[in-house]
Amino acid sequence: MVTTPERMRISLDKIALTEPGFAAAIAKLGYPQPRVREPGYETLLRTIVGQQVSVASAAAVWRKLEAELGAGCAPNALLARDFDALRACGLSRQKQGYARSLAELLLSGALDLNALPADDEEAIAQLVRIKGIGRWSAEIYLLFAEGRPDIWPAGDLAVQIAVGRMLGLPERPSESMTRLIAEPWRPHRGAAAIMAWHHYNAGADMLAT
Repeated sequence: MVTTPERMRISLDKIALTEPGFAAAIAKLGYPQPRVREPGYETLLRTIVGQQVSVASAAAVWRKLEAELGAGCAPNALLARDFDALRACGLSRQKQGYARSLAELLLSGALDLNALPADDEEAIAQLVRIKGIGRWSAEIYLLFAEGRPDIWPAGDLAVQIAVGRMLGLPERPSESMTRLIAEPWRPHRGAAAIMAWHHYNAGADMLAT
């Protein structure tokens, strides 16, 4: 689990023992803070709402949805609203389809967010059944909402860039190469991903000092 600062430090220190680039990044930037989200329906619905819009825009849509559907935007309340009602809250036709897919899977019992498989790949396979939830979104959910310790979103552009920089590679590694590079970091790749975002967000100016 990567849900506490102590566990984050333990995992990153183990990677740093064999990966000098991580050791140097930790020495320069310090340890990142864990990212924790509430597991369950609301977090996944917020993920859908926030796709391809700014944080401020997503927050505005969410406020309108809660005003219309009630706190948490319960799945039965969402399914009871028609297209125009949800459109007035700021949900496009496409996102309405995604949100309804999530609500229907949960209410039918086809998806149980309280009992996802312990195997990470099997859990990802369950989550991507939701329309609009791809592998990256599923990985982010498992890492931040469930705190799974070995989730590695190798397709994330920022992770690729940061890994390339920390390891001193001549160019950004591909998704397959990023996945291969991280194999020795098992079972601590979740902490490695959070460190990669920490490094990426630090910016070139800070890293140059």
